[in-house]
Amino acid sequence: MLLVCRFTVPQPDVADFTARAGRALELLIAHPGCRRGLLSRSTDEPDRWVLTVEFDSVVAYRRALSPFDVREHVIPLLSEALVDEPAAYEPVLIASDSSVTRQTSLLAQDAGTVRLGEASGPTATPR
Repeated sequence: MLLVCRFTVPQPDVADFTARAGRALELLIAHPGCRRGLLSRSTDEPDRWVLTVEFDSVVAYRRALSPFDVREHVIPLLSEALVDEPAAYEPVLIASDSSVTRQTSLLAQDAGTVRLGEASGPTATPR
């Protein structure tokens, strides 16, 4: 499970932002199942930043976001991320040690076509 959050940070706010992001990363990596986190700055646009955090699973991601201190420090930071794209991704191909491994997706086959509430809703015609 990969969390990707992009931010626009004006130069005067960089020190505060990086301090808050550092605290967020400390809190997240303290939880089992959090593999690593990175805060990176764009080399093309100096006000653009990306926070990426890798988890073992969706369950590890959700558990890491549950404790009070995380909700107090991490969630407010994540809420400032740009909202023009999704933030949570599941790995499909993983390359390491000169090989590429395909991961089984946890998304349902109809995830792109069934909307919230439709999967368990009543049938079109009563029985």
